[in-house]
Amino acid sequence: MLSCTSKRSVRHHVGQRYCSCMTIVAISDQLRNRELSPIELTRECLSRIERINPVLNAFITVTGDSALAEARRAEQEIRSGKWRGPLHGIPIALKDLIDTAGVRTTAASALFLNRVPNRDADVVRRLREAGAVFLGKNNLHEFAYGGSSMISHFGPARNPWNPERITGGSSGGSAAAVAAELCYAAIGTDTAGSIREPAAYCGVVGLKPTYGLVSTEGVVPLSWSLDHVGPLTSSVADAAVVLQMISQDSTREYLSALEQNPAELLVGVPRAFFFEDLNPEIASAVESAIASLRSIVKATVDIEIEVNTDRTLQLAESYEYHRGWVDSSSDLYQPETLRRIRAGEKVTAEQRERGRKELTTERERIKRVFQDVDALITPTMPLIPPLIAELEHHPDRLRPAELVMLRNTRPFNVWGLPAISVPCGFTAAGLPIGLQIAAAPGREDIVLCLASAFERATDWHKRRPEVPGNPVPK
Repeated sequence: MLSCTSKRSVRHHVGQRYCSCMTIVAISDQLRNRELSPIELTRECLSRIERINPVLNAFITVTGDSALAEARRAEQEIRSGKWRGPLHGIPIALKDLIDTAGVRTTAASALFLNRVPNRDADVVRRLREAGAVFLGKNNLHEFAYGGSSMISHFGPARNPWNPERITGGSSGGSAAAVAAELCYAAIGTDTAGSIREPAAYCGVVGLKPTYGLVSTEGVVPLSWSLDHVGPLTSSVADAAVVLQMISQDSTREYLSALEQNPAELLVGVPRAFFFEDLNPEIASAVESAIASLRSIVKATVDIEIEVNTDRTLQLAESYEYHRGWVDSSSDLYQPETLRRIRAGEKVTAEQRERGRKELTTERERIKRVFQDVDALITPTMPLIPPLIAELEHHPDRLRPAELVMLRNTRPFNVWGLPAISVPCGFTAAGLPIGLQIAAAPGREDIVLCLASAFERATDWHKRRPEVPGNPVPK
């Protein structure tokens, strides 16, 4: 059988690789037709993890033996004509706060260092049923409480485009793993931007579905009212494939959305708030993306949206989950994480309840915006990814920087809207830039349609970083 490596066509350009092979859509039919082997794919990913993970620190736990066993099982099932679908035999990874039966789930914290769940999270169960192969658990910002993936018991995750810079967070290891081709997809979580931010910084696709579309059962929470689960992938089509398998709504067909015609879509551009104080290179790339979209959609129109920036509910719910451990085991948290958790200690029950009512109001109010437009587009990030050493040297700058970085993504968690980040350019230093696309609740079809149309019109998503790694052991 042919390996993925032998089928690649790679050309070099300014230190970047152009590669279309490491996508689920590109290889699922080859797996089904037995032109590729799940065992070969898994071995190749494990080999890349062994060489590259010491540089990026994208994985906390690698489950090599069980991954190969799952790959062998997938190959046998496919040979027997028992193909389960497009994820059958595909090597993927999971953010390490998603429970996996028999495999430790640490949330990147010493508090959960030896925590081994006895059952899978709902999303893991669905992926097992789809025949996916699990390579291991990805690094993250401790307990998902941050946007840098620097604060982790296991050390910071590093950006494949420049390992001296952050990945973004909190699903930083997941985004880095996909960008560096250590896996074909990863599952992350998103409470204020934790899928879309690292996707933008690592040059991959990150999809936050509508609130509640993907179950959070078995996922260590940050804020129950704001937590979302979704995929990080190399392409929009791959994100649709993964969403199809993890969605709780089996009646919807997401791949068909990629074929819809975006020509009748009216796209809103909320410049106030979302376009303020942008890095100049990000601003230029996003304006170019908007210009490209004008030739694809019916029109783009500037609109205004009121944004509620209150974080009381998240503070309260985070403290509510951790309260017992804060009282008994505070020394096991990273100091910065403990400080953030304790920020919710003084939120009263009345304030928490008021926050939940305001959240319901916000989610109803945002629906009115989509009476006038079909979708929204914004920059995913206002800033380029900071240097890890700079934030380590000035720890007082970390949280303020994260709050700015999460500025454009957080509102979409409050609103519960489906939102995606797709690559839309690079800085002069070779760092990826992301474009955020959102739509009304339940309209993942519009998000995927527009993102896919933009992807077809550009080639930003095809670029891959040249990541230095350790030599292959003999």
